[in-house]
Amino acid sequence: MGKVVVIGAGQAAASLVVRLRDKGFEGPITVIGDEPVPPYQRPPLSKAYLLGDMEEERLYLRPHDFYTARGIDLILNAPVTAVDLTARTLVADGRKLDWDDLVFCTGSTPRRLPAAIGGDLEGVCAVRTIADVQAMRPRFRHGARVLIVGGGYIGLEAAAVASKLGLKVTLVEMAERILQRVAAPETADYFRDLHRAHGVDIREGVGLGRLTGEGRVQAAELTDGTTLPVDFVIAGVGIVPAMDLAEAAGIEIENGIRTDATGQTSAPNVWAAGDCASFPHRGAQIRLESVGNAIDQAGVVADNILGAARAYDAKPWFWSDQYDVKLQIAGLNAGYDRVVTRRSGVAVSHWYYAGATLLALDAMNDPRAYMVGKRLIESGKSPKPEAVADPATELKTLLK
Repeated sequence: MGKVVVIGAGQAAASLVVRLRDKGFEGPITVIGDEPVPPYQRPPLSKAYLLGDMEEERLYLRPHDFYTARGIDLILNAPVTAVDLTARTLVADGRKLDWDDLVFCTGSTPRRLPAAIGGDLEGVCAVRTIADVQAMRPRFRHGARVLIVGGGYIGLEAAAVASKLGLKVTLVEMAERILQRVAAPETADYFRDLHRAHGVDIREGVGLGRLTGEGRVQAAELTDGTTLPVDFVIAGVGIVPAMDLAEAAGIEIENGIRTDATGQTSAPNVWAAGDCASFPHRGAQIRLESVGNAIDQAGVVADNILGAARAYDAKPWFWSDQYDVKLQIAGLNAGYDRVVTRRSGVAVSHWYYAGATLLALDAMNDPRAYMVGKRLIESGKSPKPEAVADPATELKTLLK
């Protein structure tokens, strides 16, 4: 068997190499990561880990000795600087390694606030790595003033943690409303009300002009002319696929590292999975930034390295935890023209339709609606909107 080398040490990388071993691959496997820790979960970083409710070791997907016992070589704290597709070699931390199959699981990187507007001041933070959160944690002091830039899920999760810990939280969103890119107005309304009930000052249609301070951030000038005193800032303005290394090697790029349905890139024996990879889905080349996609797509790539020639059939699902609310999302809402709301006590769900076709749903504290909706979407079934909206409808009857 040939040698498999994986660039990146996140969820996709861990899932891929474990599946290779489980499927009987006996050749050498190497995972190269640029952080000093083994593959770990990222979602708890902005929630339980930031709150201090989870120890670092509990973030790890597997302990270090798990990989050793299975003959998986972890090379950590070693950024890859060059890939040679012709020679089938790469350079990591000055070492040259060869490979027979190469997999990019490089993930994504957070967008940073530009230095020109003060983004390089001390006290301007991002939430992406363990090191990011460790650097940020001491700032979460009761009464501290934090500005969160960006009203997506990362920004809202950080706002929830800060509010829980007694900070004075202001969140600004340059778009007309929070969650504008990813959710319907109905879901945005739900979370706006939730955060404001917990004392978060949400300002929509207002951007960040610039940050000021002597060496460290002390104030924020907003686009509406307001100036806010701040102790620190969290940038939650999205992520971008980590594709520079692949692009420099000559691999085709399209909304990330472009792959076909099997996960193979434009280069022979070179694959990609996870946040960094785009793949064909319903006539478009899309990326999915989620744990579920990283696991499932990595599994398909592992099978195909072993010769399965299996196409990836994405079944998108996502989640977010804020205060005592668990949001569960199934499907993709792109192209919806109608939102149907179902309420049952504290449980609320919003169902996205395009014509008569169910595309997706957002379920807030409603795991039953989520499970039924997910099964409906994955099976291609679309119940009548009127039946969904009627609280008297028993959800499981929608599956018939």
